[in-house]
Amino acid sequence: MGIEVLVVEDSATMRSLIASTIETIEDVVVTGVASGFEALKELPRRKYELIITDINMPDINGLELIRFIRENERYKDTPLIIISTESSKRDRERGLALGANAYLIKPFEPHELIEAIERMIG
Repeated sequence: MGIEVLVVEDSATMRSLIASTIETIEDVVVTGVASGFEALKELPRRKYELIITDINMPDINGLELIRFIRENERYKDTPLIIISTESSKRDRERGLALGANAYLIKPFEPHELIEAIERMIG
C-alpha cells in the first residue's frame, strides 16, 4: 500500500499531468476527481495522506473545499497543495490562511510539485 494522494482538478488534462508527475514518486497511489463535490464524496472512502486541489472548479471551489477539509477531524492536519491559475498575492494568502501548505501557480514545473510533496510527506 502506498501513499494515498487525492487530486481535485476539473481539467482532465491537468489532472492527468498532475497524476503522472506525482506517480514518479515511489509508493504513491493517486486518485483523481473532477470537482469539489466529488472530493467530498471521496474523502470518507479512504485516508488520504496528501490532497492537491485547484481553486476554480464548477461546483465547490477549492477554497470552500479547503474549509471543509480543515473542519474535518480526519483531515485537519493532512498536507494540502493548491495548484491554480490564480496568481495574485491575495489569492495565495487566502489559500495559505485557510490551511493550504503550499501554493503552486499553473503552469508549474514538475520538479516544483515533487519538491513540495517531498517537503510535506518526506
